[in-house]
Amino acid sequence: MLVRDGRVIATGRNAPVARCDPTAHAEIAALRSAAQRLGNYRLDDCTLYVTLEPCPMCAGAMLHARLPRVVFGAADEKTGAAGSVVDLFAEPLLNHQTEIRAECWPRNAAQN
Repeated sequence: MLVRDGRVIATGRNAPVARCDPTAHAEIAALRSAAQRLGNYRLDDCTLYVTLEPCPMCAGAMLHARLPRVVFGAADEKTGAAGSVVDLFAEPLLNHQTEIRAECWPRNAAQN
């Protein structure tokens, strides 16, 4: 879900199988919906909350949307692009930086 000023402005759900569309990830659906609602592809005042660590495609879309912050609930050891496999958000040569926050549960036992 995408949040702006404390309000949910868009949500999405995974549908690649149902739509026969490899780009039909929940994050992409939420970004598209928010951009249409706001009339701008730049979502520079929103936070995206997702259950699973973004894949490279979704990470790229988030960076293009100029999202300032993304929060995810679970790491994806197969396709995660926020540190599990690659970290696109840490690339200093990109023209936009997005803060990534992992709110994984249970939290790392070393931190408790």
